[in-house]
Amino acid sequence: MTTQSNLKSIIETRNVDKHFGAFHALKGVSATFYEGQVTAIIGPSGSGKSTYLRTLNRLEAHDSGTILVDGIDLNDDMKHLDAIRREVGMVFQSFNLFSHLSILENVALAPMRVRKMSKADAEAKALTLLERVGLKDQAYKYPVQLSGGQQQRVAIARALAMDPKVLLFDEPTSALDPEMVNEVLVVMRELAHTGITMLVVTHEMGFAREVADRLIFFDHGVILEDTTPKEFFANPKHERARTFLSQVRSG
Repeated sequence: MTTQSNLKSIIETRNVDKHFGAFHALKGVSATFYEGQVTAIIGPSGSGKSTYLRTLNRLEAHDSGTILVDGIDLNDDMKHLDAIRREVGMVFQSFNLFSHLSILENVALAPMRVRKMSKADAEAKALTLLERVGLKDQAYKYPVQLSGGQQQRVAIARALAMDPKVLLFDEPTSALDPEMVNEVLVVMRELAHTGITMLVVTHEMGFAREVADRLIFFDHGVILEDTTPKEFFANPKHERARTFLSQVRSG
C-alpha cells in the first residue's frame, strides 16, 4: 500500500462537470491520484462514479473543467487522446472481447496495432500475461468457450498488454455470477501489490477495505468522502455515507 507523501501525481481533475441532457452527472469534481496508489471508488448506483472513471480516458467527454493524465491535457486533440489511451488501460463490466479472435489474439492485438510490436513478440507477451492471470492453458480457445470469470481475467491481461501506467476498473465483477467473483478479485489483489496505479469502481466492500490505499465515496455527482478505507468504514463523516454502509452491510 502507498501513501500520498512524496508520490508523483498521475491523474488530476479540476472542477469536472458532465451533463446528460438535463441530468447533472458530475458536479465540479476535483481529485488528484498518485503513482502506485490503489483507489476504490464506491457509492450508490447513479452517483456518478462510473461516469467519472470514463471521463479519465475520454470514453465520456467532460463538459467543463480540466483533466490531466501524466501531465497531458485530456481534450479533443487526437494526439493527446492517443497518447493517454496508450498509458491508461481499462477493464469494463462487460468483457468486450473480440468473439472472432482467440484468447491469445485478443491479448496480442493492441501491442501489435498500437505499440507496433511484432506478432511473435506480442504473442509471447500475451502468453506471459495469460499465465499471470492463470489462463495460459486457454490461450487457443475463443471467448465463448470461457466462463465469465475467465473472460474478465483475459480482459485484465489484455489491458496489461499495453504496459499501462494506470488501470481503470469499471465494476469489473458486477456482471459475474457470485462464484466467479473471487477469481477476478484474486488477480486484482495481486496487481495491487505490483506498484501499478489502479482506480477501481466497485461494489465489493471487502476488496475496498483490504486492498485499496484510498477510498472515494460518490453521491449525486460529487465526492462526499476521500479518505482511507480504515477511516471510512470505521467513521464515515456524512450521513449519506453512513446510510450507504448500513445498506451494504445488511444486504
